[in-house]
Amino acid sequence: MIHIPPNSDFSIHNLPFGIFSTQGSAPKVGIAVGAHILDLTALSRCHKFDFDSSVFQKPFLNDFISLGKEKTVQLRKDIQSWIKDKNSVLYHNKDLFVSQADSKMHLPVRVGDYTDFYSSLEHATNVGKMFRDPKNALLPNWKHIPVAYHGRASSIIPSGQSIFRPKGQVVPTGATQPVYQPTESLDFELEMAYIIGKENKLGQTISTEEAEEYIFGMVIFNDWSARDIQKWEYVPLGPFLGKNFASSISPWVVPLEALDPFRVKGPTQEPEVLPYLQYEGMKNYDIKLEVGITPENTSERIVSRSNFKHMYWNMVQQLAHHTTNGCNVRVGDMIASGTISGTEASSFGSMLELSWAGTKPIKMQDGSERKFLHDDDTVTMRAFSEKGHIRVGFGEVLTKIKPHI
Repeated sequence: MIHIPPNSDFSIHNLPFGIFSTQGSAPKVGIAVGAHILDLTALSRCHKFDFDSSVFQKPFLNDFISLGKEKTVQLRKDIQSWIKDKNSVLYHNKDLFVSQADSKMHLPVRVGDYTDFYSSLEHATNVGKMFRDPKNALLPNWKHIPVAYHGRASSIIPSGQSIFRPKGQVVPTGATQPVYQPTESLDFELEMAYIIGKENKLGQTISTEEAEEYIFGMVIFNDWSARDIQKWEYVPLGPFLGKNFASSISPWVVPLEALDPFRVKGPTQEPEVLPYLQYEGMKNYDIKLEVGITPENTSERIVSRSNFKHMYWNMVQQLAHHTTNGCNVRVGDMIASGTISGTEASSFGSMLELSWAGTKPIKMQDGSERKFLHDDDTVTMRAFSEKGHIRVGFGEVLTKIKPHI
């Protein structure tokens, strides 16, 4: 039997899916179990599946996800049972597992389209206070629709891949004309994202009641931002070069079903939302989040601790709104939450908020200060849920910043 430490993110209650490779092997589908990975291609040679097991040999999860929840949910239940069953091949056959330490993780899905929402009331309020009107921080539409923009899928990268400091047009303090230079306000955004697991047809809407059928699972999402580039370009059409240079995600996709024990009630929505955005039940999730910054050759400083439960607009509302005009979604599409900020300053989800637009620098462990991120800084985001003896974690997404090229 594979030992699973009690504090592991990848407990038997989790069993997230990802794409891994070992020395000499091509990328393929696996499941995280403690500090190990269950090789589903190897397992398929031992157990008879009622579907084409060649989906496990693909370099992305898309084909496996496309089997539908009836198949994917049942597989996860079967593996949970086999891990505990002393008579199963999984219990005694350690050759079906490889060490995570000896494996390389890859982007888990082929992302066709990517949408980023703006669904944290606290984050939207903070930004509005800084850049608009402290007394009227929210725009008139914010509490009526889940605001979003379409991002760039090609620059979504896995944990461990570095990014380069982007260059673009900025207007220096006190100037009236732009210059072309590397961003001086590189920032992270603490987010979660969900992966579409079922397609709708063009013209077909998805209701809040149906939405969870279309959500396969979730990852941690770091939506990098160049604030000075963004500030100059975003009027009138919104984010572009200040955002599309990179977004980093954690490698393991946690199935939505694994998060059922952590459902919580969302915040009261006032004014009442339109009927197509109304929902029943608990659709928010208690997922603890943290962000650490590690400057070169020093130790990490945790700069933020937040929680996904703070989101004003939940995932089923986001997907219902996304498709209310008939927009079609496809397997592998990624939909991000937007920056997740809590009510306390220590729970803000970006350097923009934590340093309050650079007016309150944050001290690192080596004594240096950060208004925004420096070259050679490493940003690490972590996420997990815990209730009693049940722990379900997402691992981490780690990214180092390299100087511009």
